[in-house]
Amino acid sequence: MKKIILLVFPCLLMTCALVAQQKTIPSVKLETLDGKSFNTSAIENDGNPTIISFWATWCKPCKEELNNIADEYEDWMDETGVKLVAVSIDDQRSATRVKPYVNSVGWDYQILLDKNSDFKRAMGVQNVPHTFLLDGKGNIVYQHNSYSPGDEDKLYDKVQAAAKK
Repeated sequence: MKKIILLVFPCLLMTCALVAQQKTIPSVKLETLDGKSFNTSAIENDGNPTIISFWATWCKPCKEELNNIADEYEDWMDETGVKLVAVSIDDQRSATRVKPYVNSVGWDYQILLDKNSDFKRAMGVQNVPHTFLLDGKGNIVYQHNSYSPGDEDKLYDKVQAAAKK
């Protein structure tokens, strides 16, 4: 048993290290709110920064973060060209709540459904909210996990820096 653990543990560490060093997003098939297939390799923003935010309808801090960003999002787009993609990790049962919630709050974000958590796993997301910032070339330049009021201001500072590159 010790030999198996000694063999498996280094492999697990290497996998974690590779995810941590990941600089671009992986190609994973998700679903749009309209039920259409969408591959994450198609996430792009004409050379401008992109925010990818993992969230769920049952996650109060997730909704708080995305609602606070929504208050400023139009200005952010005008000033930096940023685009936000909100990836719901709601499973098959709770995914039916995503579209009504998004419609009720009026988010202008691109919404994708990760019902099987394939993209979540591929990105190394352990819990939500988890937010990634991509530069105009699609490289991950910043990420944060969890949410406290004011984190959106820190994120915007990072967006501004990414937009200047």
